[in-house]
Amino acid sequence: MQGDSALGRALGLVRDLRLRCPWDRAQTPQTLRPYLVEEVHELDLAIKTDDPEAIRDELGDILLHLAFQIVIGEERSQFNADVVTRALEEKMWRRHPHLYAEGGEATASGRPSGHAGWELVKRREPRAGGKRGTLAGLPPTLPPLLMAYRLQERAAGIGFDWPDASGPRRKVDEELKELDRETVSGKREAMEEELGDLLFAVINLSRKLAVEPNAALERANAKFQDRFEKMEKLADERGVEMGRVGLEQLDKLWEEVKK
Repeated sequence: MQGDSALGRALGLVRDLRLRCPWDRAQTPQTLRPYLVEEVHELDLAIKTDDPEAIRDELGDILLHLAFQIVIGEERSQFNADVVTRALEEKMWRRHPHLYAEGGEATASGRPSGHAGWELVKRREPRAGGKRGTLAGLPPTLPPLLMAYRLQERAAGIGFDWPDASGPRRKVDEELKELDRETVSGKREAMEEELGDLLFAVINLSRKLAVEPNAALERANAKFQDRFEKMEKLADERGVEMGRVGLEQLDKLWEEVKK
């Protein structure tokens, strides 16, 4: 793990930085958190745009952060690269019993496989704070859309799921009707609850349709932004002052842009 391996070189670089640069030496796992989150988002964007050079560069930045955390762990006698890697290996062996059973062959007929098997194995493992359970261990800082998706995915992993997309589709209609009823009542807290249930149901439907909801929403956002900007341009060309005309006129421009 050390020496000339890619991770070993990254660890050596960070050790050198910690010795020679006051800023790098002053960093802790806590002070590095916001930069790590930023780098993950930058990598996510690079993957989304399918830019190989950007992916390469952002992976390098992530590798640097991993090396920082490992080196600080070494300095505090908490763990090192070998311990981290060994824990990773053991986790993957444990979660793929159909691949790493005795003899190394995927025998285990009748043993749960794929995502369902993965979640069943994870359920038996202790999570943060010693908690066990299907939903334990999900970081509360996950964006709500992703949290909903992962909660549903984990529940589905132990069999708590609709057999197909028709169930969640009916659930969307049901939740929409409940929201309509609470909208008439005008009770804000009740409307918020029902709207949350509706969003949760839509995310569940997207999962059953094998459509990643965040990607679908990103695409919808980009489409709306593109059409709105074209509508603004069309309005400028015709001398229409946005913000001073009614919805009917704006809607006509919008329909032109859509065509």
